Amino acid sequence: MVAATEPKISIEEKTVVPICSSCNRPITPWERGVAFRCPNCGEVIIWRCSKCRKMSVEYKCPKCGFVGP
Repeated sequence: MVAATEPKISIEEKTVVPICSSCNRPITPWERGVAFRCPNCGEVIIWRCSKCRKMSVEYKCPKCGFVGP
């Protein structure tokens, strides 16, 4: 008797962790980070971690060069 081979099922899901535009560290899912479009050009999504938001650390849009608090 030949046993049938069962297909392997993967429960892993690849995710992209957002990176803070100010401090360049990963923003964890439970952290109060925020994402918004660049106020100047509106083409780039800026990510900010809660620490940089609280301390008003500057960020810079990589497309248009806009600098914000």
